[in-house]
Amino acid sequence: MTETILDVKGMSCPLPVLRTNKILRGLSGGARLRVLATDRAAVADMQAFCRETGHALLAMSEDAGVFSFVIRKKA
Repeated sequence: MTETILDVKGMSCPLPVLRTNKILRGLSGGARLRVLATDRAAVADMQAFCRETGHALLAMSEDAGVFSFVIRKKA
């Protein structure tokens, strides 16, 4: 399955979540989106966003200050 990548490094809250929402609206149900962010607030924001919208947060990691979130769009 292909994965779309959204790079929002350097952007501050609420822009990472707003951009994530915008991209997800254009994807098909079940599609995967990897979001790369540097804003520490994105950790809580992405968890809350997925919980509230029904999208699945499949994975979350951090490497050298870059947070990676893998989200599967709800069907």
